[in-house]
Amino acid sequence: MASSPTTSSSQSPRPPRPPRPNLAFRRLRGQRSPGEFAAAVRRAAREIDERVSCDARYIGRVEAGEIRCPNYAYERVFLHMFPGRTLTDLGFVPRSAVRGRGARTAEVAPAPRTTSPLSAPHETDGAYEPYVTTHDPYASYDPHDPHDPYDPHEIDDQNHEESDVQRRAFMSGGTATVAAASLGPWGLAFGGTAEAAPRSVRRAGEAEAGALEEAVRKIRLLDDRHGADGLYRRAAAPLRAAYALLDAGAARQATTERLHTGAGELAISVGWLAHDSGRFDDARSHYAEALATARVARDQALEAHAFCNTSFLARDAGRPREAVRAAQAAQYAARPLGSARLLSLLALREAGGWAGLADRTGCEQALTRAQALYGRGPCDADPEWMSFYGDAELAGLEAQCWSTLGDWQRAAHQARRATRLQDPHFTRNLALYTAELADDLARAGHPDEAAAAGLRVLDLLDEVQSSRVQTMLAGTARVLLPHRRASGVSDFLERHRALPRPA
Repeated sequence: MASSPTTSSSQSPRPPRPPRPNLAFRRLRGQRSPGEFAAAVRRAAREIDERVSCDARYIGRVEAGEIRCPNYAYERVFLHMFPGRTLTDLGFVPRSAVRGRGARTAEVAPAPRTTSPLSAPHETDGAYEPYVTTHDPYASYDPHDPHDPYDPHEIDDQNHEESDVQRRAFMSGGTATVAAASLGPWGLAFGGTAEAAPRSVRRAGEAEAGALEEAVRKIRLLDDRHGADGLYRRAAAPLRAAYALLDAGAARQATTERLHTGAGELAISVGWLAHDSGRFDDARSHYAEALATARVARDQALEAHAFCNTSFLARDAGRPREAVRAAQAAQYAARPLGSARLLSLLALREAGGWAGLADRTGCEQALTRAQALYGRGPCDADPEWMSFYGDAELAGLEAQCWSTLGDWQRAAHQARRATRLQDPHFTRNLALYTAELADDLARAGHPDEAAAAGLRVLDLLDEVQSSRVQTMLAGTARVLLPHRRASGVSDFLERHRALPRPA
């Protein structure tokens, strides 16, 4: 039976509107590069105690019109940067125009539970199932909360209901479980079997690729602020979703390439969570998966990133020669990409391997190369994932090299520089650099200063869950034990002894 014209019209999807470039915002950027303007946005955010993870890619999306209205955090920052102007003056559209009918309906009455894959029961409902939430994941969401930093308007205005699900999931969760929810609307039953997953996913499109990229950003941001231990067990869910999307395929080659890159980057992010929480075998597996994805997609940037992390893991796992080889392979893949900062980081990875081999000359040569490349400054070719690599990280990695070589004074000098240069918003790195400083000072024969630095790390552990930091503190405590009568050392040892031990 033929459908009536009215029915057909109501069921046919609205064709997507091409984005309209935001020329007003582009004019405000002036002669600055997207990377330089992103840095200015981050500085302005710090001035008003706001937190945004702005990079050149975000600026490009705004100028291309892909982000028609920023989220609330970016709105506050932009209005601080350009006082007297409104969002409309900056080239954005009113928030009400972006919300769309689907999002408004969802706010008035939450959608009922269904048997869709997003809300389907998990196959295993045990007491320790890392992917199960026992409460309504949307119960604590307030659509009118002015402090909501993850607004769907900055992601996509074409898929209102999907965007609203993403925002509410990210707001309600405190760990990487939220990233799984961001991919959920496209049909992956996270608690289901691996065999069933591919049948649950339709062919992927731009919305799925965008959600995958956003999941990677959120996991990285959570790790920067809180450390890996509380995230890793839940991060496998979005990774399964990503590879299910790859298996489902995409209609356009450009979307397929984005899915490969996104899945590979997510595998690296999950691998890093395993790495930082001391699960080296799991990390090695995830990095290998990312490397295989890069090779299949012939993605040199992804390959360089996978080798970069593989080198770091090999160094930490006591395989310094492998660390050198992986870092050199990463540099080979990265040379055509045109990013001096990336090559600088990879030279530091190589330096760490040489230090592990007790090759001081090789280490110093790699450090010199890293510093020279870093001095060339940022550029548009710098990968998005390298946003952590700045003056503080450069000093922190150099400190690790000198520490491995047993040059404690130089190590302590660089670690102290890293703590001073680190943005305090990124608590995990601040704790890491301070723990490095405490250990270097203890081994250099300055127990009182080491204890003071150790106490500062202990103060940060309420916000940071990192096995790496706790392992470093344990080593420092052992070194300080013979000096327990020194000023401040006994306080540090007592507080460290009272720490809950990981299960």
